[in-house]
Order: sequence, then structure tokens, then C-alpha cells
Amino acid sequence: MSRANMLSTGLTLYHSPYSPHSRRGRIFIAEKGLEVKHIEVDLARGEQHEEAYRRINPRRVVPALVLADGTSIAEVTAIWRYLEGRYPETPMLGASIREAAMVTMWERRAELDGLLPAVEAIRNVVTGAPGRALAGPHDYLRIPALAIRSRERVENFYADINARLAQQEYVAGDYYSAADITCLVTLDFAKRALGMTISEDFTALKRWHGAVSSRPGAVA
Repeated sequence: MSRANMLSTGLTLYHSPYSPHSRRGRIFIAEKGLEVKHIEVDLARGEQHEEAYRRINPRRVVPALVLADGTSIAEVTAIWRYLEGRYPETPMLGASIREAAMVTMWERRAELDGLLPAVEAIRNVVTGAPGRALAGPHDYLRIPALAIRSRERVENFYADINARLAQQEYVAGDYYSAADITCLVTLDFAKRALGMTISEDFTALKRWHGAVSSRPGAVA
């Protein structure tokens, strides 16, 4: 979608280009065709822990969406819900009660079974941040053994989603939705951070990944 066709919102998204959760927010915004101001938070420098950002999100994670009146909304699903309610065109969370339930179910599975284990796998082996096994305001020591189990969980997620996509065009049904966003972000993050690629045997997953990766929102 060209910039001229985007809808001006007066919203500001605080994000990081390296954060998979931030990417979930950016793709959703792009798919909605919304013009949002983007401000990058330098996670490597620890900018999320500085007082300026803590006033925006005391939990010290990205992304965070700031409304025109100064209200700050953190957590990806909360940001999505606000944007879906405020800008209902191009529904991404389901166009009916049934669709909304299906999108919520599959998106939740993608996060719990795929994205969170992928993030856990990398955070528990990053030697430069021994006390940052979990994002947020508190420090937690790494448990390297968890990375092994986490990779196994991601491998199983690949197989499970491939089986699902052998029956459906998209993750939640025959329409592109937020469930596809979280799945795409999971696969791309796992490949970049963990070197986990899609098996040639997973033909349905490869078909789907190629299709959703070509969407304009995927490069947001």
C-alpha cells in the first residue's frame, strides 16, 4: 500500500527492529493500512530501562503504542485489539464471532507453542546477558538446558502448523489474520536466531510461508 493511501492516525509505536513482538505490531499496522509514527528503542543499549521509556511502559518491553491523548498501550494483543476496534476496516482479528474465536485460538497457540519457545531458546544461551533470561523489569539467570527443550518445542510447532495448513489456506481458516502474523514472525525469528529452517517435507508450511512473506505487510 502506498503512503498516499495510508490512513493518518496520530499514533506512535515504540519498537525495536530486532524484536519479534515489535514486528507483530508493525505487520498488523501495515496490513491495516495505517500511518503510525515509529520511534526505535535501542534494546542493545538498554534504552528500554531508562526513565524516559519506563514512563511509557514500566514493564520495559516493546512494543508500546501511544495514543494522541498520551495513553500508552503495551502488549501486542492489547495493541491489536485497540487498532481493530478503532479501525475496523480490513479485520485482522476475525469478521464474525466465530472467526474471532478461531483467530484468537490459533494465534494463542502460535505464541505459546512457537514464538515464546523460540525466544526462550535464544535468551537462555546468549552469553552477553546472563541475567536477562526473561524480558521485563526483573533479572533472571539463564538456564541453558531450557534451550534444548525449547528447540524441540519449536520443531513440533513446525510440524503441527504444517498439518494445519495442509487443510486450510491460512492458519485460522480461509482468510489472512493475526494468527498468520504470529506464525510468520515465529518462523522468521527461529530461522534468524536459531538457524531453524522449514523442512522440505513440510510442503504446506513452505507454500504458506512463501505466500504470506510476499504480502506488503511482511516487510514492515
